Amino acid sequence: MKMRIETERLIITDFTPDMAQAVHLGSLDEDTRRFLPDEVFPTVEIAAEVIADLMDCYGGSDGPFVHPMLLHDGTYAGYVQLVPMDEGWEIGYHTAAAHTSRGYATEAVRAFLPVIMTMHGLHEVAGVCAAENTASVRVLEKCGFHRIFEGESMYQGQMRPVVKMIFRA
Repeated sequence: MKMRIETERLIITDFTPDMAQAVHLGSLDEDTRRFLPDEVFPTVEIAAEVIADLMDCYGGSDGPFVHPMLLHDGTYAGYVQLVPMDEGWEIGYHTAAAHTSRGYATEAVRAFLPVIMTMHGLHEVAGVCAAENTASVRVLEKCGFHRIFEGESMYQGQMRPVVKMIFRA
């Protein structure tokens, strides 16, 4: 099933191969390097390979389900995703540096959650982020997630302070 969610300012859709340049450039900002180092794509070719792998996931049920956030003019602004965890599913999102502090992540998560949860028959989704990533914590709070844990936990391959939240439909 094709993803297409339109909000006041965004379109959440499926990746296409021609988005590789924008994904590559959007992955290079300092926040990605700091909070999501495994999502830095140093070349357009690597971004294209990742996009191809993500597109292959759209037809299955195992995920991850990663979808670009586009402005209405087609500009890539980031992504929103549902990814499997050891226990359930987790929401994820990233706004490219040129588009931060405008509420796009909150708008995308609010629109994406009910659609993706219905598509996959989910009743709850987790949100996990580094405690120092206050912008991401705030997005989760504004989208109705409730804090269930704050403390040291494994995150991005190392022990660090995290916030874990849950959203229940």
